[in-house]
Amino acid sequence: MADSVMAAAGSISANPGPNAAQKTDDPGPEGGFEKMLNETAQNLKKADQAILEANTGGSTDLHDVMVAMEKADISLRLAVQVRNKAVDAYQEIMRMQV
Repeated sequence: MADSVMAAAGSISANPGPNAAQKTDDPGPEGGFEKMLNETAQNLKKADQAILEANTGGSTDLHDVMVAMEKADISLRLAVQVRNKAVDAYQEIMRMQV
């Protein structure tokens, strides 16, 4: 799951768009989406590492594992909801008559 999120984040950064030469302090929506996807991927990797450590008898506390899992779950749900809203907005625009 984390690999697909990282692939999506990579495809966003690989396609800079027509205004790529203009760098400003405001990352815009593209930078915000990329940042959200990168954070989601990091949270998923941390949760996977915590689970692996707990299963192999590492020094990870069960509480820390659960916190990492919940953080990854919440960030993934947020990413899915943002994607759903973007798709809904796109579909609404496509339904507009010119």
